[in-house]
Amino acid sequence: MVFARAVETSMAARSRPLSPHLQVYKFTLTMANSIIQRGTGMAMYFGTLLIVLWLGAAALGDGPLAVMNAIFGFWLVQIVLFLATWALFHHMLGGIRHFTWDSIHALDPVGRGTITRVQWALSIILTLVAWAIFVWFK
Repeated sequence: MVFARAVETSMAARSRPLSPHLQVYKFTLTMANSIIQRGTGMAMYFGTLLIVLWLGAAALGDGPLAVMNAIFGFWLVQIVLFLATWALFHHMLGGIRHFTWDSIHALDPVGRGTITRVQWALSIILTLVAWAIFVWFK
């Protein structure tokens, strides 16, 4: 007890500087995309679990498969599957974006912004096309 008080009194309170990134850098699209890239990577674990459940039900026979198809047909689960599809495409295109950066292309501010916008647009387009082909208009 006495030692803890001595340590507390010997250390004077002083203001500490903020991290430089809070003062110097403005929040950009590539920063947001970096956070979302990590989130989509985690979301793909959940999407993979849904695929494994469906494949397991298919392996067990027509009864379990019909139950899983009924569950997957529910509108809320359809939204989850749609977002999982988008996460898959977005994460895949993020890997291609990083491969492009690793080859020392599009590293300037305009190139970074352009390739990030292309990633977003293509991930949305590919998700809509995949759902149009395999779900909506099959």
